[in-house]
Amino acid sequence: MPVMKYPIIKFESFANQFSQSQAACYVFGICENQDTPVTAHLANEPFYQSVLIPLIAESKFTGKKGTVASANCFHKVGKVIVVGLGNQAAVNTETIREAASHLYRAAAALNSPAVAVDFATFLEKPAHLQAFAEGILLTAHCDERFKSKPDPKLTHLEQVYLRGSIVDTSAIASAQKITQGVCLARELVNAPANYVTPTVLADTASTLAKKYGFQLTILEKEACEKLGMGSYLSVSQGSDSPPKFIHLFYKPKSIDSQATFKKVALIGKGVTFDSGGLNLKVGNSQIELMKFDMAGAAAVLGAAEVVGLIQPQKEIHFIIAATENMINGKATKPGDVVTASNGKTIEVANTDAEGRLTLADALVYAEKLGVDAIVDLATLTGSIITALGERIAGLFGTDQALVDGLMAAVPRTGEQIWKMPLEESYVEHMQSLTADMANVAEKHGAGSITAALFLQQFVEKTPWAHIDIAGTVFTKKAYTYNNAGATGFGVRLLVDWLLNN
Repeated sequence: MPVMKYPIIKFESFANQFSQSQAACYVFGICENQDTPVTAHLANEPFYQSVLIPLIAESKFTGKKGTVASANCFHKVGKVIVVGLGNQAAVNTETIREAASHLYRAAAALNSPAVAVDFATFLEKPAHLQAFAEGILLTAHCDERFKSKPDPKLTHLEQVYLRGSIVDTSAIASAQKITQGVCLARELVNAPANYVTPTVLADTASTLAKKYGFQLTILEKEACEKLGMGSYLSVSQGSDSPPKFIHLFYKPKSIDSQATFKKVALIGKGVTFDSGGLNLKVGNSQIELMKFDMAGAAAVLGAAEVVGLIQPQKEIHFIIAATENMINGKATKPGDVVTASNGKTIEVANTDAEGRLTLADALVYAEKLGVDAIVDLATLTGSIITALGERIAGLFGTDQALVDGLMAAVPRTGEQIWKMPLEESYVEHMQSLTADMANVAEKHGAGSITAALFLQQFVEKTPWAHIDIAGTVFTKKAYTYNNAGATGFGVRLLVDWLLNN
């Protein structure tokens, strides 16, 4: 697989006069104001009357969040961009992160490899500065690995000068570490399924283990059979690519005694291509995009990258039951009965509900590790897209502290999740005449809930949360700091939760 190219951008501070910067593109972050959209401190700019006022007037710029206006004044003052921050009282980390992405795209449109930025006092807070750097770096990430030539029309930002106070290098460094993990997840998901196979996911885990000193266990098919992982292995039967059960383990030198969860397991669904099996995906099922069915695994590996860079005081297990869901003469048939590693028998009523079959054995495996919490991420159901759309993931959980901790990460990261119910009475919808349960509900509706309830049957006592990320991991159209393609959703959420709980 082509090597990932992580964006490298320099962040520096400069004195109070823009003329002292080396950039010829000036960027102002402006809040909404009923009287005038221009904040008072801009009135002292040498080109206030000649450039800023005409630009704001002609573009009808109001400072509304997400709006941008720009002008190329050539030899007069250079290029000028104004970015709307919205209501000043409502500016938060996500506002700054999104504004940074708008800044980046506007600068690229003006062919400016360097910018001088004035966001007033907003970037004085370390959290805001980190969010700003994240927005720049995530927007900068452009995956052209599988094109014969890069797009010659693209201009990539290389230098960002920040006006005023000295740049907090620790905040910038945190952003660089976190976005490096997001970029890894994005590129794993973006890569075609003939490049990212279960073996490649295992190789990626191996690379991380060597790079950061993690412990690594790869269970081959025979080892999984000995552990009774019939549910997981049933999905792999139709594929020529061997399954790889991946267990990456990070153990710190010391454990944070104040942490709510000291030992955790992160599980990612790792179906590198999902044909649907004999219940073949047809019609609007977008079989051509099913390379992204391992986005949960990609998020877990991306989080492992960040953990290796940050070294938190928490034991963390990264688990992926990697496989393909393909069709051949050995493929699991609808109606087959398989046995999971906890002894439960499952009627495979639909071979396209395969992700939960892989996760079932992964959950049993994780609980045996004696962890304090288990969180799994999976592109599990189309139903969650019907419920929450393409920008919000569904959160299911059995422990309030765990759920609250994950929800608390939302405003800090901008990765949106919404608490969904685990309605126990719906379990009966998965009854089977021939096995303990079926892998899909016999009644239509509440598909994401019944899928989560299925997973719950494989966790006995450990606090557990399931995040259905089916809608959030891939976008055909760029928005804010997500370019078209994989978003890397879940990496920043997981890392934030790990660091704050």
